[in-house]
Amino acid sequence: MDTWQRRTLIYIVGLAGVILGFAAVYDYGMSAFENDPRSFLRSLQFVVETFTTTGYGSDSPWQSAEMLVLVMVIDITGVILIFLALPVLLFPLFEEAIETNAPTTVERDLEDHVVICQFTPRGETLVTELESWDVDYIVVEPDSDRADDLYEEGYHVIHADPQSVEGLEQARLSSARALVADASDQVNTSIVLTAREVDEDVRRVSVVEEPDRAKYHDLAGADAVLSPRRLLGESLASKVTTGVSTTLGDSIEVGEDFDIAELPIHRGSGLVGTTLAESQIREQTGVNIIGAWFRGQFVSPPSPDAELDGSTVLLASGTADQLESLKSMTLSSVRGFRRGETVIVGYGEVGQTVAGHLEEAAVPYTVLDRKANDGVDVVGDATEPDDLRAADVQNARTVILALSADTDTEFATLVIRDLNPEVEVIARAEETENVTKMYRAGADYVLSLATVSGRMLASTILENENVISMDQQVEIIRVDAGKLAGTSLGDADVRSRTGCTVVVVERNGTVLTDLGPDVRVQYGDSLVIAGTDAGVAQFQRLF
Repeated sequence: MDTWQRRTLIYIVGLAGVILGFAAVYDYGMSAFENDPRSFLRSLQFVVETFTTTGYGSDSPWQSAEMLVLVMVIDITGVILIFLALPVLLFPLFEEAIETNAPTTVERDLEDHVVICQFTPRGETLVTELESWDVDYIVVEPDSDRADDLYEEGYHVIHADPQSVEGLEQARLSSARALVADASDQVNTSIVLTAREVDEDVRRVSVVEEPDRAKYHDLAGADAVLSPRRLLGESLASKVTTGVSTTLGDSIEVGEDFDIAELPIHRGSGLVGTTLAESQIREQTGVNIIGAWFRGQFVSPPSPDAELDGSTVLLASGTADQLESLKSMTLSSVRGFRRGETVIVGYGEVGQTVAGHLEEAAVPYTVLDRKANDGVDVVGDATEPDDLRAADVQNARTVILALSADTDTEFATLVIRDLNPEVEVIARAEETENVTKMYRAGADYVLSLATVSGRMLASTILENENVISMDQQVEIIRVDAGKLAGTSLGDADVRSRTGCTVVVVERNGTVLTDLGPDVRVQYGDSLVIAGTDAGVAQFQRLF
């Protein structure tokens, strides 16, 4: 019995009891105070007529004060019960009749899709990635209210239990390309086991929150087990370790001796305070600036008048030597490493991963955490100025905030910026929608766990689609010439129409990197383009 049915039953039973009670009292009152006895059925008729407003005054006038008071009480009670029925019974009934309910099974033929078991913030990023590649998906959501909300928001979702054979069959798992288990660790292993029962051949990808439990996901039969927090820690650490030396580090090779790299501008770099045109990056290094992040917002192509600061991250293409030259320009002119120069705030899975990578790179660091554990140097609260001072934040060069609560990260950023206006603040965000607030609070670089893990899932699922992601924020993809064949890049006007940049053109084993507006795309060419999710989707729609 659902809530509305139970509420209706209680109301009807209660109403019947009130009517019968008033009928008995009225019957007694007419005999005792009016000396006008009548049958109980006649008294019941009077109460029903009064409650339904169809027979007011049929027995009037009454002579006794007691009966006048009783009739007034009956009148008021009847009105209250009528109005009570509207919000309790009728309104919910109308809402249920007009609301949109998520289906319980896939209502169309679907093949080569991705079955996403439960919807999380990282699932939103995954869906965006899949849609940009025109890959179908179905979200299997066990919570009916959540499923209805997602359905009304336009997601392809069914209300079913992903841990049951019936639920996965309703999602047409046997015809899917992959299944993503994205709930708790225990539920994920159950989903994987159920998926094997439905179809042993479907690729199974499981998300693990605690890395030490990954082996159990393997034992359950997952083909790939992903640990988003570990990847996030590695990404945060790379923002520090890439600034230690002039070694380029990770880059994407798109041709022989031609790479694409993401290079953050560090505080203290000679580029800070200059515009892109004034920096003379192109003249001094020969690289091509594809795009740039300004306070977390990706711009492609960046304006020549855009001012560079300590939060700017450049996306550049060029040879290894050219990118090495740009890397040296982005670094601070004075490093002077000393104990405590980097402060890690938060020592959970993300913080421990950061510390491990800094240890490997021989970068000194201090750890601040609420709990006293091995590896924690200072025990304290990240939002308390005195505790941050104890970690020597006021003299630090970089602070990495690896806290699990976004509100704590936002507040800690404000305190740290007040204690040390020149410090570089690198932050972790649990939810993507909080990234902008962290930049406003003063963070120089923010990575969202939801975005990192969502892109990580997409790269794993679309492994045969030649998708490359740059630090989980912008996509570098390789596509066929498509509708661009026979058109010059100038006439196609790709940048202004899509926000994407054509980085290279691959033709008969040759990589063309000097791409002016007169370069004409030929049939059979492959293009490497860079852009955001929206830009890539727009490019694919147009070309």
